Amino acid sequence: MSAAASAIPATPASLAALLSHPAIWRGDDCAPEPAALATGFAALDAVLPGRGWPGAALTEIAVAREGIGELSLMLPALARLTRERRDVVWIAPPHLPYAPALVAAGVDPARLIIVRPRQAADVLWAYEQALRAPECGAAFAWPAVHDERLLRRLAVAAREGRTWGVLWRRPGQRLTASPAPLKLSLAGDDGGRLAVRVVKRRGGELPEPVIIDLAARALCLPSPRFPGVLPAARRPSCPDSRITSTRWPATTRGPTSGSSPPAPNWRTPSSSRRG
Repeated sequence: MSAAASAIPATPASLAALLSHPAIWRGDDCAPEPAALATGFAALDAVLPGRGWPGAALTEIAVAREGIGELSLMLPALARLTRERRDVVWIAPPHLPYAPALVAAGVDPARLIIVRPRQAADVLWAYEQALRAPECGAAFAWPAVHDERLLRRLAVAAREGRTWGVLWRRPGQRLTASPAPLKLSLAGDDGGRLAVRVVKRRGGELPEPVIIDLAARALCLPSPRFPGVLPAARRPSCPDSRITSTRWPATTRGPTSGSSPPAPNWRTPSSSRRG
């Protein structure tokens, strides 16, 4: 740039145009997120980049204890995704969900797929496949992995597959450095309120948590815990011997007869190499 050009002062209009560019954001504000998915809670949307869940990235969420309404926080977004005929995939959830509660919240159970890998080493492989699947709108997983290299690979899969990926950290598991652009911690009370603390976002720091009154939404859950337990005899097996996949209400997904599924290429530092 010449000295004469650099001496030209910026006009308010040109400055506004520059600041409106999606690659530029103020440090005390939120970065633009064009693929955001509304959470269904106005107070939470107001503090998230793009005013919603990142629709093509990872979100990492730590819960103080189970059964505080963590899945209820997800239901409005999941209901919207299933209405748009996009699948929702849960990889190795700690409990099986209670289907009537999902239906009451507007989630189409026929679009919910539960995948239970037979080996712990296959969890990340299955999760990556879900994140990359074009028909998948959201993929949840509950792994204990904290390896930044593996997490970065999942982040790339979510971005390329344009999938909302959620990594759940169960009680006792901490949030660590990871490529997830959004990190939350959740704590609840006996009154049905959920305190959502934004630990990391593309924007300024939030000193106070967002309080969500889940009880006011009256989701008609049969108990404070989100899951119900499906008897083992009713869990259909997928032809892939590595995983059990259940699509509600009663169909299964797996390789076609006679096909050979690709071998997982995930390997955590502690796992042994496969032949």
